[in-house]
Amino acid sequence: MGISVDKALGVHQYALAMQVERSRVIAGNLANVDTPGYLARDYDFKTALKDVASGVANMSSQDRLPDADFSSDLRYRVPMQPSEDGNTSELGVEQTQFASNAMDFQTSLTFLNLTLGGIRKAIEGQ
Repeated sequence: MGISVDKALGVHQYALAMQVERSRVIAGNLANVDTPGYLARDYDFKTALKDVASGVANMSSQDRLPDADFSSDLRYRVPMQPSEDGNTSELGVEQTQFASNAMDFQTSLTFLNLTLGGIRKAIEGQ
């Protein structure tokens, strides 16, 4: 019986991909914090991860998860303090979300490294 790398890594490879995409979106929000009428966007991370997790749980060892497509999970952000010019991007919120996303990325990357190290040790028989 062969090992399925997709199944062994679970949702973490998709979490990394989504965190990279989320960094791009939040950086766009930060770049447009002073643009009148700009509507800040962000991902519904929990919903996207639940969808991927259900796909991982239901797959057999021969199945492969499809490529990540998070476009349907991109939502407009509701501002805490609406501005008069219609811009919904708030500097403090965007900076906090960016920092939080960076920490989540590092955590996912560390977990993946540990998982791959465990797989390597199993293959080598250690």
